[in-house]
Amino acid sequence: MDIIDQKIVISDIELLNIYGGGESISATLLNAIIRGLNTLYELGRSLGSTIRRIREDKLCEIS
Repeated sequence: MDIIDQKIVISDIELLNIYGGGESISATLLNAIIRGLNTLYELGRSLGSTIRRIREDKLCEIS
């Protein structure tokens, strides 16, 4: 029997003693956070521009 075919049985206590791997911020998570912040930034810019155009009465007419 190959080593690949063998299963390793780990007790609950041994599972609690395993550490590492999940403590750092991954590139995928960082990328998702940055994309979310960029989306909020662009939304704020669009909303601010719309408010400014309404206050200055510079809206395009709908024909």
